[in-house]
Amino acid sequence: MVANADVQALGEAFWKWRAATQPSSGDDIPRIERPAKWAPDWSAEAVEGRRGELSRFEREHAALGTAVASGPVADQVDWRLLGSALARMRWELDVLRGWQRNPHFYVHQTVTALFESLLPPPPFTAERTSDLLARVESIPRTLDAGRENLSTDAVAPFARLAFSALEGVGPRLSRVAAELVPVLDASGADRVEAAMATAARALEQFAEWLRSRAGGMSSETALGRQAYVNFLRKVAIIDLTPEQIMAGARQELERSIAFEAMEVLRNRGEPPWKLPSSAREQVEREVTSEMQVRSFCEEHELLTFPSWLRHYRYAPEPTYLAPLRGSGVFDDLTSAARLDEDGVHYIPEPTPDLPYFYLAMARDARTLIAHEGVHYYQLARSWHQPNGLRRFYYDSGSNEGIGFYAEEMLLQAGLFDDSPRSREIIYNFMRLRAIRVDIDIRLALGQLTIESAAAELASRVPMDADTAREEASFFASEPGQAITYQTGKLQVVGYLADARRAQGQAFRLREFHDRLWDNGNVPIALQRWESLGLNDQVPAFSV
Repeated sequence: MVANADVQALGEAFWKWRAATQPSSGDDIPRIERPAKWAPDWSAEAVEGRRGELSRFEREHAALGTAVASGPVADQVDWRLLGSALARMRWELDVLRGWQRNPHFYVHQTVTALFESLLPPPPFTAERTSDLLARVESIPRTLDAGRENLSTDAVAPFARLAFSALEGVGPRLSRVAAELVPVLDASGADRVEAAMATAARALEQFAEWLRSRAGGMSSETALGRQAYVNFLRKVAIIDLTPEQIMAGARQELERSIAFEAMEVLRNRGEPPWKLPSSAREQVEREVTSEMQVRSFCEEHELLTFPSWLRHYRYAPEPTYLAPLRGSGVFDDLTSAARLDEDGVHYIPEPTPDLPYFYLAMARDARTLIAHEGVHYYQLARSWHQPNGLRRFYYDSGSNEGIGFYAEEMLLQAGLFDDSPRSREIIYNFMRLRAIRVDIDIRLALGQLTIESAAAELASRVPMDADTAREEASFFASEPGQAITYQTGKLQVVGYLADARRAQGQAFRLREFHDRLWDNGNVPIALQRWESLGLNDQVPAFSV
């Protein structure tokens, strides 16, 4: 147990450091609880300091490997989790190099960092207002660091993403400030308003600087096959090649298209959708829908909802957040320190021309509760467990895989039997996730541009052009993320089949799901190894 205690201690030190150094992202799964008055620092000195500290963590982690290898599988899993977390940081710093290659990275470190601080519902206490102020006041120096870091290796398509994201940023931040001031703690309201104006000018100047240099930037966004394979093995802990993943996704795509076609034919006499009349009505509908999902899972012995687990709720989009739409996923899934709060997803007014996912949410809240709500339930359960490494480690392959698996699990179990057209939505979600795999890998291998990837998403799903462009841009800048839904779901299904074969008549689906949700931050290959003793899907570890 000494070896595991050492791994836990090293992991605790790493995650404390990671909370101060992890880059902001538009995704909701990687969001992390930050230290008080945290602000990004991407100066050249800070980056070199991170490289040195990361090397120290890597050496200490490697030194523990021999002792852990002779111990229980659970200890080996914890050691591999820490190795994956270290590999992810090395991937960010030295392979992706968003801080050197991607101008849009600095939109995330400024506007998205601000956006994240506004996501938890009010009140805005003095402490929270102070934290907000620290982020806003850091924006000019973060952009100064960006100019220095991007001076040689910046990529033109990512610069164009930054132009688009910063369009109208001055008036938008002015609106944020005007809507925020009345709800902020009075002690910092005036400073926030002034800092927001300064930040807006700095962002506008950064956009102009990028435009003046875009013509001389590289157009190469692809990382190449070997880098992608290294990500799969070292970071995602997936022992598959890109070609194997694409082959599995093609089968799932054909399956989803066939089932969707059957469902549409079956529902040809069903009445059209009737949207809620307002966001308030949609919020009220969601409360009923969320309780229906929970009751359905309990009654059908699919999943346990602990008494301490809070709820997943919709809420009308706050006026101070509306100008920042597009800065990240519009939800607050809470954190390990906020398990007494509900998860929240902010929604706009329901209209027929809503973007792809928001239209699905307005039609039947259960279609998104079955995924985003599952994220909240799964993350909260993971954050509740005593093992520190499994609380703070995250991996989209398991998190998104569980969310995607839950959609089809609830479909097959009969949740949507009362709403045939909702089944059409779930099958179309399946189509989207399979297409994402093809797009992600071809972008990483240099076989697609962002523009051609967006066009394929818009036509093949189909989906609106804005959502398609947003997805393609995200996949290009975060290779390996878009495959996580499909790959993770297939791993879950395989794990379930193996568990049922091994346990025979003793197998209980609720028990399997409860264990899966409690350890939901852990890559599926590692969960399968620990639970069933099967390590044939775990890649060999190399430092």
